[in-house]
Amino acid sequence: QYHFNNIAEQFFYVASDRTNPLLDITFDGVHIMDGDIISAKPNIKIKLKDENNFLELNDTSLFAVYITSLTTGNEKKVPFISSTTGAEIMLYTPAEMPDNSFKIEYNPFFEEDGKYQLRVQAQDKSSNESGENDYTITFEVINKSTITNIFNYPNPFSTSTRFVFVLTGYEVPTDLRIQIMTVTGKLVQEIDLDELGSLHIGRNITEYAWDGKDMFGDQLANGVYFYRVFAKINGESIESRETEADRFFKKGFGKMYLMR
Repeated sequence: QYHFNNIAEQFFYVASDRTNPLLDITFDGVHIMDGDIISAKPNIKIKLKDENNFLELNDTSLFAVYITSLTTGNEKKVPFISSTTGAEIMLYTPAEMPDNSFKIEYNPFFEEDGKYQLRVQAQDKSSNESGENDYTITFEVINKSTITNIFNYPNPFSTSTRFVFVLTGYEVPTDLRIQIMTVTGKLVQEIDLDELGSLHIGRNITEYAWDGKDMFGDQLANGVYFYRVFAKINGESIESRETEADRFFKKGFGKMYLMR
């Protein structure tokens, strides 16, 4: 240990982290499109994932969340904790290795109808931003519970067809039934809420696809069929929301074509 030459040197290079983290945002579990209708009481989840296995995402200062009312133009930064009450406004879960993901859950209540914009800034511990520009998306809020006329798509169809519609408010229907009838008025199929799958406020395309069979499993003949919809929340009927497509419905009945 006293020899003057008891020294070893090894040179190495450390590359800086230049990879952007991945930002993912959902509204009630759905990736919405710009301008979509959402719930007045949405569950907004923000997730930032980084490939770096050494620098944990564990700091709220890496994020900035803003809500803008497009009616007034006022933009407000959403704090994690209220400065007046001390209550948590945005819940967060720091990353736990090896999954270097930081999660935020935000449950606002938009009391006023209108269009809004969400803007999110996010970066990793190496100051790599999630993108060249902030994540921004606009959405519309309508507090009143309504439902548009339900379309089947595709129409005409040969093997299967799904149902497309828009819900507003902040509660999904507790009862939703689609009755399908022949041109003579004979009921051949009834599809209930449990079969349609999970629904959310906004634009819905059902997981369920009707295969053109009656309630006994027999294949129906080619031709025109009529259908109508019953929708309720806790026993109260949901008001129909008018759209330009209402001209395709007559007295609440839609028309579908089964062709093979």
